[in-house]
Amino acid sequence: MCGIFAYLNYNVNRERRYILQVLFNGLRRLEYRGYDSAGISIDDYFSVSRNPNTPQPSSINSLSSSPLVFRQEGNIESLVKSVYQEVAATELNLEESFTTHAGIAHTRWATHGVPAPRNSHPQTSGSGNDFLVVHNGVITNYEVLKETLVRHGFTFESETDTEVIPKLAKFVFDKANEEGDQTVTFNQVVLEVMRHLEGAYALIFKSRHYPNELIACKRGSPLLLGVKELNDDVCNGSAFHDAKFLSKNGNPKELFLSSDANAIIEHTKKVLVIEDGEVVHLKEGGVSILKFNNDKGRNGDSLSARPASVQRALSILEMEVEQINKGKYKHYMQKEIHEQPESLTTTMRGRLLRGGSCKAKTVLLGGLKDHLKTIRRSRRIVFIGCGTSYNAALAARPILEELSGVPVTMEIASDLLDRQGPIYREDTAVFVSQSGETADTLLALEYTLENGALCVGITNTVGSVIARNTHCGVHINAGCEIGVASTKAYTSQIVVMAMLALAIGGDTISKQERREAIIDGLFDLPNKIREVLKLDQEMKDLAKLLIAEQSLLVFGRGYNYATALEGALKVKEVALMHSEGILAGEMKHGPLALVDENLPIVVIATHDACFSYLRIISLC
Repeated sequence: MCGIFAYLNYNVNRERRYILQVLFNGLRRLEYRGYDSAGISIDDYFSVSRNPNTPQPSSINSLSSSPLVFRQEGNIESLVKSVYQEVAATELNLEESFTTHAGIAHTRWATHGVPAPRNSHPQTSGSGNDFLVVHNGVITNYEVLKETLVRHGFTFESETDTEVIPKLAKFVFDKANEEGDQTVTFNQVVLEVMRHLEGAYALIFKSRHYPNELIACKRGSPLLLGVKELNDDVCNGSAFHDAKFLSKNGNPKELFLSSDANAIIEHTKKVLVIEDGEVVHLKEGGVSILKFNNDKGRNGDSLSARPASVQRALSILEMEVEQINKGKYKHYMQKEIHEQPESLTTTMRGRLLRGGSCKAKTVLLGGLKDHLKTIRRSRRIVFIGCGTSYNAALAARPILEELSGVPVTMEIASDLLDRQGPIYREDTAVFVSQSGETADTLLALEYTLENGALCVGITNTVGSVIARNTHCGVHINAGCEIGVASTKAYTSQIVVMAMLALAIGGDTISKQERREAIIDGLFDLPNKIREVLKLDQEMKDLAKLLIAEQSLLVFGRGYNYATALEGALKVKEVALMHSEGILAGEMKHGPLALVDENLPIVVIATHDACFSYLRIISLC
């Protein structure tokens, strides 16, 4: 996943060195998303001697030259090193102070073109850097747009899908000025660009024609705005008002844009979750939000079409800076593995209830209580997810079928869309996503809503698209998960879906004893995980035995088939080793041909109804 970040300081003096550090640190907070190159852009005003304590004159806009762009293959520290080397070579003044400045930054995960500076972001409109863009997502019609722009004289330097965006912005801007429209605004340029884009994206635009301004927009990919008011009277008040924070009130403030909250939380907790189709314009310390309507402007002059203005409320991030620090651990994934006892306890707190008598053992899911009768009457329950979230749903399927008596089917989100699989009004569709922003899952949600099914969301992110757009749902409350390979969110998802099964089957008297046994087991689960985590050294020793292998098979049956799939997925993601999770009952139908004396095999065999079958495999 690419990561995008931007920092705009308004009416507060910040040195160029400080601005660079904010951008670099923002990228470091996004490293966990995975990347192979990075880049930033800052302003290059002509050197002007001014007192940092003196407000910057408005005429400084006329002194602006082309923005500086730095791009580098490799990690963020390689970018940092190259930036300071270039700064030293050009004698750029790092102590120069800016009352207002807008900078953008990006970490790239290569999809179109090899990792290289030319393919890194920010992507530019040309040699003058008239328009710059950082992008997270995929533009599916970029080849058509590229052909059109080439016919109009544009040349392309990169292999990316992103480069068409700033070039299209320049084309729109130049065309408007050629036609004598000298009042074309930054918003009009971006809205016209959006009309031509297809695919999923989160974008931040910067332009030398609109200095000290940024525009952000999104469709499908996550994007947040952070607002930090530096006026003491506002910051120390018992309450804050969205109008004060988002208006052009002249108060000194800092504004941040980011792919997720991890890069914002160290600066502010006040955020706006940007929704699909919204165009957020940062200008003169204010924030204006327009709603993109692709139908407007199709007939006639699209630049003159007036989009609707949107009023939005700020929300408060429910996380602390400490949650995004590694603490005593070497990396985030290790930290999150060891946080599972606490994360599971938090997931169950206030939901799993056990008093002094058997009758007091129950489950309370407030987000579902008004819809439980509808779910119980469903013709089927359809779990929809991707990757780890799909595996978590697969792990919970047996217990849900057992306790509810409702047929349960599984759908990989992308496959459901490809097939246009049947979804009925009598279905309950459960969407499982750690981030609540998974692109394929969001598209499947739109498809399911169109077909009239009841949609339930299970996500770890309050305020995410899935949390907002489903009819009801449950937050797993696993805490911030930074490691790309999910760990504590996976186990919390399974526990939430087990509690979902308990809630749906709560009116079945014949299953009462079984339900109480499951509740007791869930209460004891954090302690059992603590015991497993004591095997840390044994796991390291086992890893040393497997480190030189080229392939690994993981067998599981029943409940443990999902564990086999998830274990194999983790080996692929983290160890970069070929690995396959296989249903043990299918071993004799093909996979057995792969087995020889050199192939390592992991068999997940717990003492359940399938243990005897798996024991035979392990003996073989």
